[in-house]
Amino acid sequence: MTAHVKALRCIEERFSEAALPGMDWYDVLLTLKQAPDQRVRLSELAEQVLLSRSNLTHLVDRLEKAGLLRRERCPSDRRGTFAVLTEAGFAMQQTMWTVYAEGIIDYFGIHLDEEELQVMERVLQRMITATTESSF
Repeated sequence: MTAHVKALRCIEERFSEAALPGMDWYDVLLTLKQAPDQRVRLSELAEQVLLSRSNLTHLVDRLEKAGLLRRERCPSDRRGTFAVLTEAGFAMQQTMWTVYAEGIIDYFGIHLDEEELQVMERVLQRMITATTESSF
């Protein structure tokens, strides 16, 4: 956990040096990019990016103001709202990924050989699966 936190801090510094927003923005943009039709209900988005609803609401407000996503009403549920990735949001995620990927290599990847990377990938995937299936 300590290594993870330190690596993320270093990547956040790289985002800042590149005049890019922070990791929370990246997480939302990536989640939307990977979603079907690049849209997710706000209630589901809060769970997927591990933010409280109030924090997510403020973040979505900032992302919408920046033109990186838009809100759409859910046609089947008047109370539901989708966050939808815009072209500008897609472009921002791609730009941020370039910086993020370099950080992953510099702070993580260079310390593992190919076999270790494959083992790490399998272990982390099992951890994700286990925590997704549990009732945390």
